[in-house]
Amino acid sequence: MEAGVGVEESRSAAAPGGLSGHEAARRLKDIGPNALPAQPRTPVWRRVLQQLRDPLIVVLLVAAALTIATGDFRDAAVVLFVITVNTVVGVVQEVRAEEAVAALSAMSAPVARVVRDGAERSVAAAEVVPGDLVLLAEGDIAPADGDVLDAAALLLDESSLTGESVPVEKAPGSELSRGTVSAGTVVVRGHGRVVVTATGTRSALGRIASLLGTAPGLTPLQRRLVGFGRTLAVVTVALCAVVLALGLIRGQPVELMIVAAISLAVAAVPESLPAVVTLALALGARRMAERHAIVRRLPAVETLGSITVLATDKTGTLTEGRMAAEQLWTPRGEATVTGTGYAPEGRVLRAGQAVTANGAPDLAALVSAALLCNDAALEPPSDGRTEWQALGDPTEAALLAAGARMGLDRAALDRELPRVDEVPFEPGRKRMTTVHHRPDGGLHIVCKGAPESMLRPEVLADGPDLLARAATRAEELARGGHRVLALATRDLEARSERPETWETRLSLLGLIGILDPPRGTSAATIAACEQAGIAPVLITGDHPLTARALAERLGIASGGGTVTTGEQMRQGTAGELTGMRVFARTTPEQKLDIVQAWRGAGHVVAMTGDGVNDGPALRRADIGVAMGKRGTEVARQAADLVLADDNLATVVSAVEEGRRVYANVRRFLLYALAGGTAEILVMLLGPFLGMPLPLLPAQILWINLLTHGLPGVALGAEPVDPEVMHHPPRPPEESVLGAGLWPRILVMGAFVTAVTLVAGVWARETGRPWQSMVFLVLGATQLGVAIGSRARPGSLANPFLLVAVAAALCLQAAGVYLPPLQALLGTEPLPLTDLAIAAGLSGLGHVVMRLQRWLCPEHPPGTAPADRVGAVSRTGPMKWLSR
Repeated sequence: MEAGVGVEESRSAAAPGGLSGHEAARRLKDIGPNALPAQPRTPVWRRVLQQLRDPLIVVLLVAAALTIATGDFRDAAVVLFVITVNTVVGVVQEVRAEEAVAALSAMSAPVARVVRDGAERSVAAAEVVPGDLVLLAEGDIAPADGDVLDAAALLLDESSLTGESVPVEKAPGSELSRGTVSAGTVVVRGHGRVVVTATGTRSALGRIASLLGTAPGLTPLQRRLVGFGRTLAVVTVALCAVVLALGLIRGQPVELMIVAAISLAVAAVPESLPAVVTLALALGARRMAERHAIVRRLPAVETLGSITVLATDKTGTLTEGRMAAEQLWTPRGEATVTGTGYAPEGRVLRAGQAVTANGAPDLAALVSAALLCNDAALEPPSDGRTEWQALGDPTEAALLAAGARMGLDRAALDRELPRVDEVPFEPGRKRMTTVHHRPDGGLHIVCKGAPESMLRPEVLADGPDLLARAATRAEELARGGHRVLALATRDLEARSERPETWETRLSLLGLIGILDPPRGTSAATIAACEQAGIAPVLITGDHPLTARALAERLGIASGGGTVTTGEQMRQGTAGELTGMRVFARTTPEQKLDIVQAWRGAGHVVAMTGDGVNDGPALRRADIGVAMGKRGTEVARQAADLVLADDNLATVVSAVEEGRRVYANVRRFLLYALAGGTAEILVMLLGPFLGMPLPLLPAQILWINLLTHGLPGVALGAEPVDPEVMHHPPRPPEESVLGAGLWPRILVMGAFVTAVTLVAGVWARETGRPWQSMVFLVLGATQLGVAIGSRARPGSLANPFLLVAVAAALCLQAAGVYLPPLQALLGTEPLPLTDLAIAAGLSGLGHVVMRLQRWLCPEHPPGTAPADRVGAVSRTGPMKWLSR
């Protein structure tokens, strides 16, 4: 307990007039404010250093330093410009994302009503201390943990902490869970007084938030690029050393060969890769923002494209987070209520036909009783709010919505049968009874409650057959995930009976099945995940029957209907966690265990959630996705992606964006590394074909600038493949150059090399300026490969790439024909026929690239979603390239 303030001391200090102002100030000074520790903002200099730690950036920094050492300031400036752009874009995106998320913060109660010095006053929630006497009323958010001193029909929504859809009745002196309130929970009905026992980090909300200490690790793409950068750096240095040695052996000047080796290193390293990755991620983030999703960390977009498991909570994520009366049962038949939310739009269907109160008197009697025995209210849209809102118990609000959909007027019922007395709901009785005055002077009694407390001979006067039928149907509805209420009634001639007899000799009207309905997009989202080879996993704190019913509705496989519970996990009888898809009655710590089990099995896990209880799992997952409207502040701070409109379908769009990013990164790597391979091979093999120094350092850097510059970056903006969501995710352990990309790079690099060397040998044998021919053909052929790399050839889906390639081709030709560039690059003009030959060879590069894509596609025809998560099947021509 905080600073020596115990529970008993808090109780005594709270009665009867609360704390004194002086004592409250002392405790606030000793204990600290009632607030969670703020997330420290990352300084800009640290963000910049994080960007510069990328292995490829390190290689470029070394190359820039060496280039400066040789006096080639112009080329060093080009490399440093690329580094600067990449760093600025990354830092700006991260800062903007954090500011957008900060604007969503609305979890903590800004003020609280307390009793101090014997008077009620309003204070900032951060100033509440242990021992304070807090007053709670409908709509308030509990500012701290506390014990209930007294309560009148006090009902709290604890879904943000426990995941439970149904609010909990609070009363003093009852069992621990019902005699206490927790910070961040919402009062949905009634009022009460609470003595504060824990604030800030010592509250239930604070203890869960403390589990968020684990720092997020690298994303899959970051891990892949780290390994790729290290390998590429070693290979590049080794090959450049070979070129340097061969040049020196042939008697080339030392300074020339050093500059040539450095230039070749710059050419071999795809320095545009960080810019391509950043552009692709930024475009994905922008598209996500247009769909009301805020990316807190830029690499999170790509991570979603790599996920193999989507772990999601239930309340408010897969479901609407609000109750709805869906099934009606009377001894004469059944009916279904349609409509969503609390709006009056919807119908009551019996045998597929819409019915009204006049056409179905048994249903009208059942629903009318539910309207009379009811303390909730519905508030229509107002003040910019577009949806109807429940005031009071959401379960009772769902009954009001059902009455409106049947055409019943609650106000008219209240006027006809005004309430004159009641027996409030009590957890032990599980019933609520209201007494109404009839126009003829008699009394009308309505009782509603749980079936197990209502369908009993001592309560109902109906025969055993009817009670058995009702009990059977109630059990069936419960198995379907419904919360079932039974309603009964009887009339009295006058107030001739004692209140304790009101709940006897009643006549059963029927049953009402209520549930938290799935969101309209949830089933489609789950189906899209299954089609894309992503395993959906449901993790909730709700009842196992509710979890199973929802899983069946949405098509989440649960291992033959098996639901794993938190108790089974605690006892060690749950078995292999990665073998189950539905988990119920889980604690925040157990959610962490489930996420970690999937990650430990080699999967990339995304976790969606909105409550405080989801925060630790959101942080531990590879990517956390929080709800922006319903979500708590703890969940938003733990997440990588915040859905501002709470639409789970946006997650599928994010997966598509992530796969587009990854595909474009691989597309660029194929293009850039094939070109870099060709440049190295030309420099290595050219001397053996009679070309002592095939390219000058300036020529290498010029080709590299044109091919890896705008055309390379434009490849990162390629549109998504229409079939991308019909294929399984790539295996998490797969390298960024895996799935056959290395062989494809070598094939394309060898082709460009062969075309360039053939053109150079032909030019040398015919007396043409062969070095200029090699320079022109090598650059033009690479640009042809860029056009052949398009995701949607023959379309204008990415006009930036077409413009960039056209501009690069013009500049490549200018390097041969413009006198200033001739002097800079050491080239000589070529006949126009030679220019036409180079253009033709460029077109050949396009054709060969398209042919290779057809022979060895990213996702071969016939590839279907994997039978198991993360599996990838490969078929088709040249399948050896995929190994």
